[in-house]
Amino acid sequence: MSEIVVDGEPLPFVEGQTVAAALVAAGRLAWRTSRVGHRPRGVFCGIGVCFDCLVTVDGAGGQRACLVRARPGMTVTTREDDETPEDDATREDDDE
Repeated sequence: MSEIVVDGEPLPFVEGQTVAAALVAAGRLAWRTSRVGHRPRGVFCGIGVCFDCLVTVDGAGGQRACLVRARPGMTVTTREDDETPEDDATREDDDE
């Protein structure tokens, strides 16, 4: 089994898994929070439409974890709420 590095910690993955799948398989269901309401965010749609699963991969920000295939040695940094896209501000579930 290969590993990626997430926030400085090794995380195993199976060949063909996306970064999101590897995170969920390791028990990480959320890895950032929304700007409005500071609610947990992780993989939601799984097809790259919702942008809830954004991470930084090998220094490139704004990557959708559900679309990026994990590669051995890949470095992933989870996002902080001040780095979320503006579409978080329009999510109805955050307005409560």
